[in-house]
Amino acid sequence: MKKKTAPKIIILTKMKVSHQMETVSSSRSSEAEVVTGSDVCTTPQFSQQVEDISQELMGYIADKWTLVVLEELHDQNVLRFSQLRKAIPGISQKMLTQTLRQMERNGLVTRKVYPVIPPKVEYQRTELGHSLGPVICGLWTWVEENSAVLMAARAKFSAQSKISVQG
Repeated sequence: MKKKTAPKIIILTKMKVSHQMETVSSSRSSEAEVVTGSDVCTTPQFSQQVEDISQELMGYIADKWTLVVLEELHDQNVLRFSQLRKAIPGISQKMLTQTLRQMERNGLVTRKVYPVIPPKVEYQRTELGHSLGPVICGLWTWVEENSAVLMAARAKFSAQSKISVQG
């Protein structure tokens, strides 16, 4: 049985952040044997379809605007397009439209169009969109807990970059 070391990342599973790192042993069976360790994490065994969807969705969810839109819809529950645009500084009409369409495509929000003039369109998070709440909260918590370390790493990088440019 050959042991593989998984990438050093935090895995979000079942709405809990897993801080315990583990080694996955590969075998001919579809189940993975997990051995507790201190420097690797669990690598779940998924079908190729799940792997593909995961990669695609992580790209959309982790983009610049999706989490912000989800947060605004969490705070207000139902918002019109114009309300969302006002609530999110710096987002263009085009980018908000693209973000909302992608979120609707992935089942994170619903779009309700009223047959009135001028057009009235409302957006609301779906149950699937609501289920991302704990995951998003976990990310915010991680950033808060590690902000000093992150800022120190950025400062160190900036200092090293200045030295290498000068030298």
